[in-house]
Amino acid sequence: MRLSGRFRPLVPLVGLLCCCWLQVEGDTDLEYVTCGSVVKLLNTRHNVRLHSHDVKYGSGSGQQSVTGIEALDDANSYWRIRGKTDGACMRGAPVKCGQAVRLTHVNTGKNLHTHHFSSPLSSNQEVSAFGDNGEGDDLDVWTVQCSETYWEREDAVRFKHVGTDVFLTITGEQYSHPIRGQREVHGMSTPNNHNYWKVTEGVFIKPSTEPGASKHDEL
Repeated sequence: MRLSGRFRPLVPLVGLLCCCWLQVEGDTDLEYVTCGSVVKLLNTRHNVRLHSHDVKYGSGSGQQSVTGIEALDDANSYWRIRGKTDGACMRGAPVKCGQAVRLTHVNTGKNLHTHHFSSPLSSNQEVSAFGDNGEGDDLDVWTVQCSETYWEREDAVRFKHVGTDVFLTITGEQYSHPIRGQREVHGMSTPNNHNYWKVTEGVFIKPSTEPGASKHDEL
């Protein structure tokens, strides 16, 4: 068995204890994104990670803002993959293409959300973080659009909102104070190169019958 991976300081997350990435050659368990995993999502066109923080929009819904950031090591860019309802996405099960999921922001417990408000910069559809302790409403649900049977870790995918049919998108607009340089995240009705996302750093839960079994990537 050969171990691979890089070692660097860990970023603490609430409720998570993790170590460096352990990979065994030929281990196919690492091919898929699985339910319960905590990941960062990279927009492949703009090279920024999906991010949220305790900063509210000054217009529109006034809910917690969602942005894209270039920083690699910001703990506010971690999202937990959950089912549409509790129990609908068994811990460690590969996420299917077309499956409905919720993306819960780890540090604030709010879900990725969109609704019929205009986004502040581009006037597309506002994307926010909503709810408390992982519980929000029906507008927190997205389907994973990918080309195979399951969401593969190496693939770029789209997230289509179930309630309003928009795609999670970044087109490059940048905020000024107080979140200078961060990119606007919004919903667009058309699929295009601006709404592809890929998983990067994270804790990936391994499919297993053993409680607590997981694969760890660098955090």
